[in-house]
Amino acid sequence: MTPAARVQAAIDILDLVIAAARSNGAPADRIIAEWFKTRRFAGSGDRRAVRELVYSAIRACGEVPQTGRAAMLRLAHSDPVLTALFDGSPHAPAPVDPAERYALGGVAPKWLTKLLAESGIDGAEAAALLGRAPLDVRINTLKAGPLDLPEPGEPCIAPGGLRFASGTPIDQWEAFKSGAIEVQDAGSQLACMAVGARPDELIVDLCAGAGGKSLSLAAAMDNRGTVLACDADRRRLSQLPPRAERAGVSIIETQLLDTGRELASLDNWQRRADAVLVDAPCSGTGTWRRNPEARWRLTSDGLAKLVALQERLLDIAAKLVRPGGRLIYVTCSLLDAEGAGQAGEFLARHPGWRAVTANLPAGTSRGPGLRLTPGTDGTDGFFIARFDSP
Repeated sequence: MTPAARVQAAIDILDLVIAAARSNGAPADRIIAEWFKTRRFAGSGDRRAVRELVYSAIRACGEVPQTGRAAMLRLAHSDPVLTALFDGSPHAPAPVDPAERYALGGVAPKWLTKLLAESGIDGAEAAALLGRAPLDVRINTLKAGPLDLPEPGEPCIAPGGLRFASGTPIDQWEAFKSGAIEVQDAGSQLACMAVGARPDELIVDLCAGAGGKSLSLAAAMDNRGTVLACDADRRRLSQLPPRAERAGVSIIETQLLDTGRELASLDNWQRRADAVLVDAPCSGTGTWRRNPEARWRLTSDGLAKLVALQERLLDIAAKLVRPGGRLIYVTCSLLDAEGAGQAGEFLARHPGWRAVTANLPAGTSRGPGLRLTPGTDGTDGFFIARFDSP
């Protein structure tokens, strides 16, 4: 592909990404993969270059662009070399009309930018949300022996974690295939650290998904005790058993939940758990470095539903914690409605419970908890709160 043809390919893909964002369709990475499946003429260099153009254009646009061309013109607005590729040659985008409008820039849609600012995320902190995320791994302490890695990596802020450049092919390394390392953002590792998991405890991971945090908790427990990994998504939860086998973890049980009837499935666990982790579904505003088009998918109605779901999950979790036990609430959001505000309302609804500051090597106090940000801590954005039961 010529450089100009790569630009047109990125525009075509951006049209699909924009349509999917408006209809809650497939994510950008899947759209890109599917697009190239039917275009075998594109080599690996073409795929990398087009992908880079697509994501750079997504990051450059705050509001949802009208078209992929408008998004690419936003990127070209400050890049004369890119602008020159709009030359009308075969397979290239048409020349730029001086009256043609390009997409609006910014960190996010205006309504969302306002909420972030009200939550203390603006200026450099807001801009950092659209940077490029590194690739962090957690060393699995259940696998004995020294690590033999093709690259040494750098220690990250999470104890026992290593940081590599984005795009490092870790999934091809023997250490990954053997379960000696797991891909996990440093902020997510710190969220697990906040649980304070100890051997022989009973711990519930209420929103386990594919089980990355469950594996981390089991390692902290030295594979002794019980971790109950729960989720309402059968497909995601089914990914955990093979991951646990690879990691040498044998103490994880899985429980598929029926949405709206979660407590019926967890009746035997009420008031038994030493700790419950609620890594709640959220807006994902702290993960935009990895999923920048997520800014275009969130709506105020969608946010309100997430806040209501988080509240319900916290109340369910409170019924599972034994007297004197602990509840850890985590979201990868930087909005106070899903973080400090949600935590404060939990304490108001549950007299006798108290907030305890998690002893972590990073984070800034925010309401009853701590907040991690890409700008300050170099991690994904997280809110982490711990509540101790009366």
